[in-house]
Amino acid sequence: MLAQKRHDAMAFDEDVPSERRAIAPNPVAAAVSIGQISLTVHDRMEPAERAWRQLEADPWNSLHQGYDWCHAWVKTHGNPLAIVEGRLNGELAFLLPLEIERHYMVRCAKLIASSFTNFNSGLFSAAFRRACADGIHLKLESLLGDALRPYADLLCLSNVPLEWRGERHPLAGLPQVRNQNASFQLKLAATMEETIAPLNAKNRRKKYRTQVRKLEAAGGFEHIRPVSHHDQQALLECFFEQKAARFASSGLPDAFQDAETQAFFHMLLERDKGCTDVPLELHAIQLKGEYDGKIAAIAGLSRKGDHVICQFGSIDDGLLPDASPGELLFWLMIERCLLTGAALFDFGIGDQDYKRRWCTEETVHHDILLPFNPAGRLATLAYRNRTKLKTFIKGNPRLYALIQRLRARGTVSSADKSSD
Repeated sequence: MLAQKRHDAMAFDEDVPSERRAIAPNPVAAAVSIGQISLTVHDRMEPAERAWRQLEADPWNSLHQGYDWCHAWVKTHGNPLAIVEGRLNGELAFLLPLEIERHYMVRCAKLIASSFTNFNSGLFSAAFRRACADGIHLKLESLLGDALRPYADLLCLSNVPLEWRGERHPLAGLPQVRNQNASFQLKLAATMEETIAPLNAKNRRKKYRTQVRKLEAAGGFEHIRPVSHHDQQALLECFFEQKAARFASSGLPDAFQDAETQAFFHMLLERDKGCTDVPLELHAIQLKGEYDGKIAAIAGLSRKGDHVICQFGSIDDGLLPDASPGELLFWLMIERCLLTGAALFDFGIGDQDYKRRWCTEETVHHDILLPFNPAGRLATLAYRNRTKLKTFIKGNPRLYALIQRLRARGTVSSADKSSD
């Protein structure tokens, strides 16, 4: 997300009003071939925290459904919650941390903070994933409808890989549509040389040396990762300024401009407990010499276990753009990840040239769509048609390039520009 062609975003108190608590439905249950499944819906985070922490410890589950990540979004956005806790034969099986958003009068149950997540899995126990068999989705579909109908018209779980690390997603049998975007990953080896070997290693080493040489000629640079609270918050503000300028120059709406969104990312920085797993850490290239102290490029990384995800990035177009500081920052961050035992560097969702130059793997994402009533079915139909149109456009390079040019000139409506 640091590449100069990047134009999209990639891209949250438990003080719940009493009227929201009053609509909580009774638990629902059904017998399936693998045993008895029961669901309970919570409209606050605290009652589910113990189960939440237990499930988030499983490395298969996405960091974006972790308690701290979701808590930061809930504290800053305050949407109604519908957290689905599932049990199999009385044992904790899964948790879907959902919030309710209204879109054109349709109540949509979405995974918390879906607007800024690159990979969604929900939270599932390893035992439940192993136990899932053909046909279980039919019972889950019915149970989810019974549990969520008082809250929402539609369940929409976006950016879900149906295959992840050799396992089939437990909800893969539910109605779905392929997302117009995939995500891109680079497998990490023991050394940088081994990591870039599957790529055009000679060209990548040459490019790295050229970038370093150009920055050194201008006075030098430093790869920084601030650790103090003040420095972290200041660098995040610098990112917001760089990103706003980038969006403005492209004629696009700023996905990070809302005060609630900025507060969310600031709060994620406060969740850094100094361990390997971290909701958000910032990296940057700070220049020396003529541009002493200036920040040329910024990136935000999240990590869970051996999986590192680039959440966002920005560059300052006025600071040595010929040196490609954004690309250089990726090299330096990946190099650091190798030293700390990471196995997968995830460039996130969205197809950009720089990701294909770096990545050896492409992960297809799907959006799971489960309507509960006529309004939800109409919304599902509209969602499917829009997604298919986006997929068609992105599959036609000439048409996509034309639309991008029109967006940059401001001739495409803001509604069309708001989503890729």
